Amino acid sequence: MDEKVKRVDKTADSQKTVDEEVKKDTAKKEKMAEAEYMEADMSEQLEGENQVGAGETESCLPLAADQLDLARQYKQMMLIYEAGIRQLTTKLQILNREFEQSNDRNPIENIKSRIKSAESIAKKMERKGLPMTLSCLTNNIYDIAGIRVICPFITDVYEVARMLLSQTDVELVQVKDYIREPKENGYRSLHLIVKINVFFSDGMRQVPVEVQMRTIAMNFWASTEHQLRYKKDKAITPEMHERLKKCADIMADADYQMQKLAEEIHF
Repeated sequence: MDEKVKRVDKTADSQKTVDEEVKKDTAKKEKMAEAEYMEADMSEQLEGENQVGAGETESCLPLAADQLDLARQYKQMMLIYEAGIRQLTTKLQILNREFEQSNDRNPIENIKSRIKSAESIAKKMERKGLPMTLSCLTNNIYDIAGIRVICPFITDVYEVARMLLSQTDVELVQVKDYIREPKENGYRSLHLIVKINVFFSDGMRQVPVEVQMRTIAMNFWASTEHQLRYKKDKAITPEMHERLKKCADIMADADYQMQKLAEEIHF
């Protein structure tokens, strides 16, 4: 009888272990899929923009032992950009908590981050006609590390940006305000490229990070528009473009109405 009970317990434990492994694998796949979507979305919004430093040809001259082997050096490069993301994310989280203590609410709803894949980096370098060197990469491609900050209200976007940029170890490289001047398709967001000081064992590095800041409504439109636009087996007609633009305008109006209500409630 005891041996039979032991066998049943052992079988149950084995099944539990299998279930846990399946859950872990599923969670890992979902996280990877989310990162790939975010990278595609952020990269699409940057297409056609003039990147700062694109004309810095002097930094593109190949140096000795500087030829970029992405497969070999991607992990080391990823460590540097991950450190930049972590440091910047920590700063944003601290600002969020500080604001909460003073105002009894949070100006940041959500923070997400991603790092470009080695394949995406190589394609962008090739598309820009840049030599595959590490020095050229770091001096001309500024969106390898990306952070998206979602805020409840429009004023929160600008207030969080102001608080972040007021810190002495955060250097503003570029700003594109698609909230005040939306893109033709209706896209709205505040884009910042900053450099943040990160200390490593061999010294300090300034790590460039792209920060996209938008409201919940702006993020809803951008995320769903991306899903619709990149449905591979369906073409987006001019009439559909117009409807998407109309939806963006509706979301923008809702944003401004919510902002007015917040001001009336003295947020």
